[in-house]
Amino acid sequence: MVFNTGAALLDAIVLAVVSREDEGTYGYKITQDVKRAIDVSESTLYPVLRRLQKDECLEVYDRQFDGRNRRYYKVTEKGLIQLNLYQSEWKSYCEKINSIFEGGVIE
Repeated sequence: MVFNTGAALLDAIVLAVVSREDEGTYGYKITQDVKRAIDVSESTLYPVLRRLQKDECLEVYDRQFDGRNRRYYKVTEKGLIQLNLYQSEWKSYCEKINSIFEGGVIE
């Protein structure tokens, strides 16, 4: 992708991916789901997960899987509120950019 992906957009994408699973999801699956939308490395996403946890947008718990602990991430109420804000801002942003691309005027 030729466009840069800033921290806020990464946060929004990760929250959207994690919010699809009621019981949460684990780090590797999150990275694979995000990679379907944008080109990003695991080493980029794990700090995003930690930041969202620190900001109380994600809660973390461990679950046994094949004899090992697997770390799961689940969106909190605060995270859902933040995701809704991101979605609203993204919709407005896209409308403005699409307007420019289509020859319209920015309002």
